Amino acid sequence: MNPPAETRLPERTRRYLADACLAPLWTALRGKLERGRLAVTGTVTVTLDENGADRLSGLLGKPIAAGRIRVSLTALDEALRSSAAAAGLVTVIAQLTGDGLVDRAAIKEKAHASWADVWAQLDAALATAGAVRTHWAPTFIEGIRRSGLLTRAGIDTAAVAVTQFAAVLAELSGSGGFGGPITRDPGWEIAELAGRCLGDAHGLDDGRLPGSLVLRAAAASFGVAVPETAEERRDLWARLGVATDLVSGTVLVWSLRPPGSDPWSAMMRERADMKLVTHLTLHELRGAAADARLAAPGTHVFACENPQVLQAAARARVAAPIVCPAGNPSVAGWVALRRLVDAGVIVRYHGDFDWPGVAIAARMFAAGLKPWRMSADDYRNALAALPPDARLALTGSPNPTPWDAALEDAMRRRNSAVHEEMLLSTLLTDLRAHEAAPSALPS
Repeated sequence: MNPPAETRLPERTRRYLADACLAPLWTALRGKLERGRLAVTGTVTVTLDENGADRLSGLLGKPIAAGRIRVSLTALDEALRSSAAAAGLVTVIAQLTGDGLVDRAAIKEKAHASWADVWAQLDAALATAGAVRTHWAPTFIEGIRRSGLLTRAGIDTAAVAVTQFAAVLAELSGSGGFGGPITRDPGWEIAELAGRCLGDAHGLDDGRLPGSLVLRAAAASFGVAVPETAEERRDLWARLGVATDLVSGTVLVWSLRPPGSDPWSAMMRERADMKLVTHLTLHELRGAAADARLAAPGTHVFACENPQVLQAAARARVAAPIVCPAGNPSVAGWVALRRLVDAGVIVRYHGDFDWPGVAIAARMFAAGLKPWRMSADDYRNALAALPPDARLALTGSPNPTPWDAALEDAMRRRNSAVHEEMLLSTLLTDLRAHEAAPSALPS
């Protein structure tokens, strides 16, 4: 864009000032002005040859020797205004160098203020979701800062992504995705969640910034590493109650005998008669089994954390029905367990006596499951039965055990883990006792 005619340098003056011998001077002056809020103050030091020194002498009206020269911006500005240029230093340099000058300090301050807004927005997102005071919030924020995830994306993209992250965090926190039992049945599909919160069904796909923020928050909240592989990302979404597909996440069942007359219930009873373990997918639970009761109200179903327990029960051919989500439940696991509880089935859960294990148990019991040998006495008895050389120290952060506060205290004092597999004989005895007398159940 050309400057107005009244500020345009006369052609003869332009040729005089634009000579290559003065280029170092204009470059140095432009840099100083842009760094200094375009204030015409101070000096610059440049090296000029004889031709450049001679031309600058003519402009300033005093003799200047070639070599390193200190030039006052104020004096040069006054000289230009009094010369045929009839314009100040900022205007002249803009015309000689081809572009208007930029107040870089102001731009930098504005950028800093904008980033401060983004970080404040991130804190606000945590506050709205009730997570700002959680143990994991500082870890999450610091991880985002160190990773450069937002700054690499740029201010505009980052601001939008944080807004979208806030919507997803609020939705998942409201349905139990961060720390509590999944209360939304039958959970989320990732495209459905993205469409609801972002208005874009692909907004949480791999590589998209809002999804990366959600997964980093999830990793911090669960105390695990930031996922690096597609499988790790899928598993972490599942812990939030979000299915990235309908067939990968499963829940194991043994001897489950749905009472209905529909084809799926009949098929499940046939599999139980054939002594087969079944992997139920979310696709199946939402499809063929969508309207089926998984067990009769008032009956008992046992649940375990580790597949080894279900496998041992299958090997022993016990008749008691067992559901095993294999660690933190996938969406399929939560759907199956919640449907059982909501239907009036008594679901008794046992898991590992370690800090991750009792965290899972707490989520289970908050969802309506009942403890199965998960008391402080059960822990102490199990620990006493272990050989001293088979004991493992507890790792990770302690978790509360609200169903039995004495359990947390006992675990802190003993500082030893007891994994579920070490209790196979006791658990199998319970399952066989249930076959003989369903009313006689352990606490």
